[in-house]
Amino acid sequence: MTKLLRTTWERLRTNASNPIVRKNVALLMTGKLLGLALVLTAMWVILPTVVHATVHGAPTMTPEINAVNTVWVLVAAFLVFGMQVGFVMLEAGFARSRESVNILVEGIADTCICGILFWAWGFAFMFEPGTPFIGTQGFFLMGLPSTYLSTGVPLLAFWVFQFAFADTASTITSGAMIGRCGFWGDILYSIGVTGFIYPIIGHWAWGPDGWLVGLNFHDFAGSTVVHSIGGAISLAGAIALGPRLGRIFKRDGGGPPAPHDLIIGAVGGLILWFGWYGFNPGSTLSALDAVGIGRVAFNTTLAACSGGLVALFYSYARTKKWDLGLTVNGFLGGLVAITCPCYWVDPIGAFFIGAIAALVVIWSIDVLEYLRVDDPIGAVPVHLGAGIWGTLSLGLFASGAYGLPTPTGADTSSVVTGLFYGGGATQLLDQAIGSGAVVAATMVVSLVLMFALKYVGVLRVSKAGEIEGLDLHEHGAVAYPEYALMGLTPSLVGPNGHMPASEEYELTEAVSVGED
Repeated sequence: MTKLLRTTWERLRTNASNPIVRKNVALLMTGKLLGLALVLTAMWVILPTVVHATVHGAPTMTPEINAVNTVWVLVAAFLVFGMQVGFVMLEAGFARSRESVNILVEGIADTCICGILFWAWGFAFMFEPGTPFIGTQGFFLMGLPSTYLSTGVPLLAFWVFQFAFADTASTITSGAMIGRCGFWGDILYSIGVTGFIYPIIGHWAWGPDGWLVGLNFHDFAGSTVVHSIGGAISLAGAIALGPRLGRIFKRDGGGPPAPHDLIIGAVGGLILWFGWYGFNPGSTLSALDAVGIGRVAFNTTLAACSGGLVALFYSYARTKKWDLGLTVNGFLGGLVAITCPCYWVDPIGAFFIGAIAALVVIWSIDVLEYLRVDDPIGAVPVHLGAGIWGTLSLGLFASGAYGLPTPTGADTSSVVTGLFYGGGATQLLDQAIGSGAVVAATMVVSLVLMFALKYVGVLRVSKAGEIEGLDLHEHGAVAYPEYALMGLTPSLVGPNGHMPASEEYELTEAVSVGED
């Protein structure tokens, strides 16, 4: 024993004299102490206040702010905001290389504009009481309670979550307008979208006194409020702008330009899928509804999977090629569609909703191509087409087993039942009225906005500017400067590294006009 103690003591002395060992031991102990402190802090903050009140003999009381729900909503908000990365990657990858910088700047500018306007009046228009058509109080978030309604979530945390949704609707809009929209036009229509169109029309379905709420219209996470509104504005913008120079449609013997980087586009789509786990499960606004959160996450996953597979095999059936771009838009369509009914359907319903959504996306792409509407990334088919289908699908597939989420869990005193589960056509009719009203109103207002911007000359860049490329013309920079080493003008390099013949013609014409 004495020898063992002596040996141990010698080892301790030797190690204590070694500066590297002392440093490692200090770091290890510091880390353990910090970890212990964090665990104890989390236990004290997150555990319900009632537990501590009982220990100290104080009367049991429900806290005004629910810390668990607050953390859950904020984490979901961060995931939804991360979808902005997915959007700009998807759009840039599926577009041509010469408009990549423009897409990134637009995404950043739209986000900043949305944040300011949604703080100033957008949130008040959308989520505060007033009339069945618009909120009339709470501008600049002044004079509002510390929590939003009965959610137990602080008002500012709820604002962050809803800001991320509003930003998504704004970003959707730019997808169908890539390659020919002037940057001043983008700034002005972004003000119109995030400051007025989205919050005012969104109030109808999500405001505390919205008229669609009284109609029993349901849209859990925004197939209509976010995606159909964004998709309808995209369609209005594409119509007002017209097609890109040199765009030849299939009925005229051509087709859309190839994406310049499918890798970036596909990765962007997968990032969007990941962000959807904040979009849909986060809309419970309650971490205490554990069963509901799990169901929503599962349904979201299953609809994306069935949508992606249907698009993949459908593309192969048509062309004998496994089309990556169509597959990405297929699973995105499934995600958009399940966004409305995800809380109220069972796995079978989620599977068919996603599968049908993929078909809706593909057929919508065909319709736009036939009508000669230029939508470079498929924003209209994915968000408007699948958004309408998803909203209607609730009236068909709602299982009749689930009610509404509450701050403390699910409320099954009143359930939502669709036609296929014995609920009749009432819910389907309510969904059709809500979707139709929102899409029609959005289209009318958006067409007025877009054609007004076109009339004053700020919506579309000049022909020479479009030929030069938006990156150089609007921002004075290119995403791929290494093209200069190949002796090519970056703005004229096509998706396959070559200058398209149509652009050679347009360039020659533009130069001759300039010389005249």
